Amino acid sequence: MIHIYTGNGKGKTTAALGLAIRALGACKKVYICQFIKGRPYSELLCLKKLKNITVDQCGRGCFIKKEPSRMDIELAQKGLNKAAGIIKSKKFDLVILDEINCAIEVKLVRTSDVLNIIKNTPSTVELVLTGRNAPRALINAADLVSEIREIKHYYRKGIKARPGIEL
Repeated sequence: MIHIYTGNGKGKTTAALGLAIRALGACKKVYICQFIKGRPYSELLCLKKLKNITVDQCGRGCFIKKEPSRMDIELAQKGLNKAAGIIKSKKFDLVILDEINCAIEVKLVRTSDVLNIIKNTPSTVELVLTGRNAPRALINAADLVSEIREIKHYYRKGIKARPGIEL
């Protein structure tokens, strides 16, 4: 099955990580590829302590308000190619492409390449795509789409990202 967690609200990655924890509890193997992100987020410290989960970051996370560099594009392409190989190998039961929709939006990867991955995902692999602004083509190809919508957010009051909650 193909899942998409999209929308402008907070919690898309958190939802995907919750599914990862559930899968680990059922003795499944999980692979997470984080696009754009390159910082040591708190969840990584926890996930490193767990068995049967692998996390790769294929970004630097430093260009969001400007154009991505050639290095940003190369890191994303390398991550997408690795994820495609992992999916094809069937060695993991759950694969999460975190922030892949954002990577598409900022032109780090192409929608057509992600669609190709979706079309070639074995039925034994659960694939989750996260990030704002999921392209219509991916939504059409998915089996489950959840939109997380912001109604109210404390960022609007000037509250910064906090360790263990946003970082």
